[in-house]
Amino acid sequence: MRLAVLPFLFASLSAPLMAHAATSLSVCTEASPEGFDVVQYNSLTTTNASADVLMNRLVDYDAQTGKLVASLAESWSVWPDGLTYDFKLRSGVKFHHTDYFTPTRDMNAEDVVFSFQRMLDPANPWNKVAVQGFPHAQSMQWPSLIKKVEAPDANTVRITLDHPDATFLATLSMGFASIYSAEYTAQLMKAGTPEKLNSQPIGTGPFVFKRFQKDSVVRYEANPDYFAGKPAVDTLVYAITPDANVRLQRIKQNECQVALSPKPLDVTEAGKDPNLKVEKTDAFMTAFLAINSQHPPLDKSEVRQAINLAFDKDTYLKAVFEGSARAANGPYPPNTWGYASDLPGYKYDVAKAKELLAKAGLKDGFKTTIWTRPSGSLLNPNPSAGAQLLQNDLAAVGIKAEIKVIEWGELIRRAKTGEHDLLFMGWAGDNGDPDNFLTPQFSCAAVKSGTNFARYCDEGLDKLISSGKAVTDQAQRSKLYHQAQEQIQKQALWLPLAHPTAFALTRKNVLGYEVSPFGRQDFSKVTVK
Repeated sequence: MRLAVLPFLFASLSAPLMAHAATSLSVCTEASPEGFDVVQYNSLTTTNASADVLMNRLVDYDAQTGKLVASLAESWSVWPDGLTYDFKLRSGVKFHHTDYFTPTRDMNAEDVVFSFQRMLDPANPWNKVAVQGFPHAQSMQWPSLIKKVEAPDANTVRITLDHPDATFLATLSMGFASIYSAEYTAQLMKAGTPEKLNSQPIGTGPFVFKRFQKDSVVRYEANPDYFAGKPAVDTLVYAITPDANVRLQRIKQNECQVALSPKPLDVTEAGKDPNLKVEKTDAFMTAFLAINSQHPPLDKSEVRQAINLAFDKDTYLKAVFEGSARAANGPYPPNTWGYASDLPGYKYDVAKAKELLAKAGLKDGFKTTIWTRPSGSLLNPNPSAGAQLLQNDLAAVGIKAEIKVIEWGELIRRAKTGEHDLLFMGWAGDNGDPDNFLTPQFSCAAVKSGTNFARYCDEGLDKLISSGKAVTDQAQRSKLYHQAQEQIQKQALWLPLAHPTAFALTRKNVLGYEVSPFGRQDFSKVTVK
């Protein structure tokens, strides 16, 4: 980085002084994105590398106020029937200029209509070429929810729903609802290269994509035409660094100015370094072990309950999270409205676990597999230790589990098709609504889309979830969601693990960075002094 400054220094001897020296922000991240066409993926890593820096949505969710705020739509209104939404678009919003695309017009309603129709209309040519499908849109049941997406004029978008849905506006703030350029996608389709949308993305966001080298680096440059103002840093680099210990060393040596997903011990060490700051917030997330209910004998509720009872969660939390997380008792973090605080849960009880296995006809146990990732993350700081603890505890009740360590991108892809038995996973609710933990993880539609890692489809549970979205009264929704949480716990679809504290490490000269409770990343207002 220092060598890159030399040409400017020599040039300055014969050129007028520039208003400011170019600044760069390097962020040590824990994994490669699966791609950059964010609608095809559901991992937070991919959202961070695409939607968060390259794109915008109609609305954003402000975690500080708990309210939706304007983004590409500067205002919106809902018709009295509760089914029709009108969005007035911000004028003068420009798509990125790159060496592979030069826009001829500003963002308008045509782009919004395309971005939605692509996910909703099976006849749309872009729907057909989506190799990964549209997991979020499918799990949120958008194809059956959204009746029409229209453009009454160039600056207005009208979305008509088939039935009321109290969560619809909030879902528009999620990464998969990002707005694409209809002009750019038409150019790619005409050239017969639609796959380039996943490797050469275009958006309206604060940064412009430059280059990606898998397992190494993603490079971006500040968008000089960004509607909210050009970012303070000229260059943004995602330095992909799977090992948390290496991320710590790199930020200490100023090779990175921000390090994501530090281990708890690294947070303690960083707090003693005068050059570093520790940023934190309570995460709106849940770490869990998904139990594939479609794989015998895991299809029996007694077996799933036995797995919950056999695991010493207190020891797990101390060894893996080292005091930086609260024990989970269900899908919701405690700071979620609708959280059921009175559920009994499963206390560590080896004898009871053996009893349930015997009841299921498995007194001699059975064989299974545990899937986990190779590198640590916020929701799984020490994958190896966690998997070994689970393996040992299951062995104590006769369950022989083989640990399979699978690269993150492949793990996500294969888990979405239901190949796993037991899967260490985590979920971040990224729109503030409690349904964001239910529809994507426990609905029947989410089994088809792949985000329901328990692979559980039940008509009764599905009705509770859909009924909760159909009403607007929060007390009534909370009652329905309480019943859903009771059923999820009774069926032991997950082994709930932890609600972590979200940490990030920054250099002292980094200003304006805030940790999101949803795991989203905003570098548009970050400065490096």
